[in-house]
Parts: sequence; structure tokens; C-alpha cells
Amino acid sequence: MSDRREFHDLVSPEAAHEAIASLDLTPEPETVPLSEARGRVLAERIDADLDVPGFDRASMDGYAVRARDTFGADEADPAELIRVGAVHAGETPSVTVEPGTCVEISTGAVMPEEADAVVMVERTDEVGDASDGRATIAIRTAVAPGDHVMTAGADVAAGARALGPGTRLTAREIGLLSALGVEAVPVRGKPTVGIVSTGDELVRPGEPLDPTRGEIYDVNSTTIAAGVAEAGGEPVLYPHAGDDYDEMERLLRRAADECDLVCSSGSTSASAVDVIYRVIEERGDLLVHGVAVKPGKPMLIGRLDRADGGESAYVGLPGYPVSALTIFRTFVAPAIRRAAGRPEPPTATVEGRMALRERYGEGRLRLMPVGVLDVSDPSDGDADETGGEPEVAPLVYPVDKGSGATTSLVEADGIVAVDPDTEYLDADEPVTVTLFSPDVRPPTLLGVGEDDPALNRLLDRLENPRYLPVGSREGFRRLRDGVPDIAVTAGPLAREVDHVELGGWTREWGLVVPDGNPRGVRELADLVDRDLRLVNRPTDSGLRGSLDDALAELAAERDVERTALTAAIDGYGLTVRAFESPVRRVLAGDADVGLGLRATASRLGAAFVPLGEQRVVVRAAPDRVDRDAVTEVETALTDVDDILRGLAGYSE
Repeated sequence: MSDRREFHDLVSPEAAHEAIASLDLTPEPETVPLSEARGRVLAERIDADLDVPGFDRASMDGYAVRARDTFGADEADPAELIRVGAVHAGETPSVTVEPGTCVEISTGAVMPEEADAVVMVERTDEVGDASDGRATIAIRTAVAPGDHVMTAGADVAAGARALGPGTRLTAREIGLLSALGVEAVPVRGKPTVGIVSTGDELVRPGEPLDPTRGEIYDVNSTTIAAGVAEAGGEPVLYPHAGDDYDEMERLLRRAADECDLVCSSGSTSASAVDVIYRVIEERGDLLVHGVAVKPGKPMLIGRLDRADGGESAYVGLPGYPVSALTIFRTFVAPAIRRAAGRPEPPTATVEGRMALRERYGEGRLRLMPVGVLDVSDPSDGDADETGGEPEVAPLVYPVDKGSGATTSLVEADGIVAVDPDTEYLDADEPVTVTLFSPDVRPPTLLGVGEDDPALNRLLDRLENPRYLPVGSREGFRRLRDGVPDIAVTAGPLAREVDHVELGGWTREWGLVVPDGNPRGVRELADLVDRDLRLVNRPTDSGLRGSLDDALAELAAERDVERTALTAAIDGYGLTVRAFESPVRRVLAGDADVGLGLRATASRLGAAFVPLGEQRVVVRAAPDRVDRDAVTEVETALTDVDDILRGLAGYSE
């Protein structure tokens, strides 16, 4: 009988928040040197042990005087006082201000005895002989006692409450503590968070990767560790755990003994090989096994027993990076901030409108990753009734390549929470986007379409663009639907879309083979007539469109259907996404021939069999052509020769 554990009792997101709130993550306070205290949170009140300043001091350059000696003085009838000395900052006064005298004084200097005010130097003149150092000073304004003097304790008085518990220490607070002579401060401890990524397929970044074994780099450990640090915790990375019960138990118990919270990612789905939920049930307390949220249904919440008799909190995150980070930000980061004594960061939201219709209807809260595009420009439209520019709500478009696609982490700007009862969001429907942080900068330009090495150079010249390499056909479709500013297409297209052509270039395409062309590939017919294995591009790719057109011409010459030729090509259905991927497959020995570009073959050291040229066109949506960001693209395209310089097979 299978021991597979199904997610029958999914709890609500509210219940998951309550379960995590019930866990104790709070570490013991610690004392740190003031030099290491920036960003930490005070654990207790700090009182001043001395006056700041500890003496009466001048708050500007001028003359220390007895205020009564200046009464009635003005520009027309100044008071004349005899200068009897000078006091500079950092020295002890050696002179007393007697009636009818004054002392030159610097900002920050100790007030001399009997002086009770300072006249700023700009309101004085030296009018008498200074040969004996006792010049006559004309005082052209009256001052009152205390003018331009900071008395002892005026900043902080001894015994006063300087800073309270819960204060986050920034440069300002550290400056005050320095003034008080504080060398070390008691602060809230950082909750330590042990991070365990599970799965036999994971490899640490920087270590050798063997894709033939299904190995992938561990994304979750580094992203979750960064999230822990941002929330005020101290991340601790542990070795990878395979899907073995004993090893999993050993690592989780070790992490529980050493950390306030243990976060694992992966091995939380309902699979017979997933063992974490059994470890928690047998060595702790499993509170939640599954949450009614997408992404992130396979989420675990519980406690792990420690060797000292205590407990460590535990949260199991999904394995896919987007799901793991979304669930961490939504449920775990707030708990870490509370334990560290940090306030919730200000929530940054954007009110926008859906760029297109989006179906859902799965009966769970959906945390939908989205991109935001502000399509307004100061020069757009006519002024509104108040004389200001019209406001155009930003476009909001889903960025969802699936939870396993790590590029969704950077192509999305925030989350739209879709209610469980919502079946779809309609085009132009108002939505609220919660940005991932107040620091998020949505792109100034959204482009979609073909991937291309010259295009990458063009994008480098633009200010904060975002480009989604979805292929020529899909890029054309999205331009028709009104989402992007520009679409970049290559090769033949089945139908026309209303657009404005901004410019473009020509590239040479063909068959990529190993250096030296060991199989002697000469023409397209070799793919059909010989025992050669091909690695192809997807149907949305412009390269694929040109290949299919060339095969159609060959089929017409032979008076057969194109499908008869494609069926004869070994690997015709084997497709890879990026323009370099076929070349890399060929060079790795996984295929004899790849569909690609001369430029890519040249850069990677492969041989090339030319089949033709393609025109790459940058197209703008007609209603966006006057946007500053689109104008910037058009301007960059005027220097296309420089963009193409050094790319083999490229021309204007």
C-alpha cells in the first residue's frame, strides 16, 4: 500500500499566518560594538550618563560677552569693548570676561568665565589699536543672555532617556550614542534561520554541473538567504539533503539545534519519495500541511524538537524558486521581522489595469506575479479639465512562465492577489499591484519577440528596458493585443499587425555543425536524405519560420508534402529556446546539426552552412510611438552600424 500523503486539508492563508505567528522565533538579546550596530534594534532603554554638551559652548564664531554690556548697541551707536584674549575649540579658557571686555571665541569653544552670550563676528568691527593684543571691538547689536550659546545638557541632559527599546539604529542614533560615549549597545538578537535545500539534483553555484544527470543549480538557498537577511535575520546555509529519510532527519535536527527557525525548500509535495513531513511528524509537531494558495500549496509549518529539550520553528517551502520566494515573502519574512524587532516595510502599491484577459478559477488565493508598464508620457494626450495632463493607468500583465522558471523572479515587479472565487480578470479591469519592495523600478520600455545578439546590444543602450524573448510569432500576437511597446520579429510572419517600423537589420541563418564540418553537411537536403540528428528552434522562433519555408520550397521541388520531409528529419521536433542553445548542443555532441546564426557559430567556434538571410524588424505599437522610451529606441537604431560591428553575418 502506498504511503503517499495527499493534501486533503488545505488551510486558508489566514490560518497559515496564525500558525507561523504561534511559533517562537525570538532570539536572546546580545551586546554589539557601536561600530557594528547600524541597522540593529535596541533591546532596552539607554539613558545619558553625562550632559551633552558637557559645558556651555559657543554656537558660532564671534565674541563672548556679558550680555548687559551690549544693551542698547546698534549700527549707529555701537558698544565698544576691549578684547582681552581668545578661546578656541578644544582648549580650556584662561581668561575671564570682566565688565567692558570681550573674548574672541570659536564655534564649539568653552565659554569663558562670566560670559553669558556670543555676538556673531559679522556684527562687530575692530576699531582700536591691536598692537598690545587688546584691540577695541565695536559691537553693533544687542544680545540677550544665552544668545548663540549652547548650555551644558542642552542636547541631552545626564539621566535623560536617550533612546528607547525597539529603536532601529541608523547613522543619526549612532551619532547620539557616540556623543554619549557609548562603546557597545544591547540589541535584539537576529533570529538565525537554517536553510536546507533538498533534492538529489541540486548543485551549489560554482560547482561542476552535469545536465545529463538532471542536475540544476540551487537557486532557493541563495534567494531565501538574501530574503532572510533583508528581513533582519541571520541566514545559515546547510549542505544539500537528498531524498533520504535518515539524511534528512540528521540535517533538520542539526539545523533545529543551531537555529531559531529552519526553512527547507523542496520535498514538500505529495510524493512517495518526499520525506520531510514524516520527519516533522516523528521528531516534532506538524501544524500545517498544505495551504490554499497558488503558488505554494505544498507548504509545511511545524516545530522541531531540539537536543536541549526546546523547540525550533519550522517552515517547509515549495521547491520551485518562484513559489518558494513568493511564499517566503508572504508568510515567513513578516515573522522574521517581528522576531528581529523590525517594523513592516512600507507597502508600495500601484493601481493599474489589466493589459489582457486572464483566466483563473482554481478556488485558491492566487498570488499572481505581474509586470507593470507606465504607458503615459508628459507629452501624451490633451490636458484635462483642470489644465493638467490626463492620467493613464499603468498596464499590468501576468509574468508566469511556471513556478520553475527563475527568470520570473526578475521579470515581475509585484503581485496581484486574485480572490479564490474569481474566475477571470478582464482586460482593462482595475487591479492593485503590491510591489515586491518600495525600491522596485518598473521598466521604462517593454519589448517582446525574437532573441538576437544584435538586439541584446541595442537593449544595452536603453534606460531600464525589459525584454521578453517569446519568439517572433508570439511577439507579433502580443503587439496585436496591445501589451508591449515594441515587438522584434525575424523571418516570415503569417499575418500583418498594425505597427510602426522603427528600423532593423539583416542576419545570416543556416545550419551549425561542429568545427571542421566532420559530416560534410552542404545543404538543407542533407537533413532529409542523410542520417543526421538536428536540434531545432520552437515554432515561435523566426529561425524556425525560415527553416519551415525552406523545407516547403524543397517539398515543392520534390512534389511531396512538407510533412513528409519533416518526418524524415531526425530531431525535427527537438527544440531549444535560445539562439545559442542549438550551437551548444552540437558542440556537446548531442546533435550533428543545429539551426542557428552565423554570428553565434563564429563566436562559439562552430562551422556554419548558410541557408539564407533574415530581416530583423523592430516594430512599435502605433499608440506608443511618441513615448519617450520608444523614441529612444528609434534614436539608437540610427547608429545600427555600430550596433552590428563585429557580428559575423550581420548587415544593415
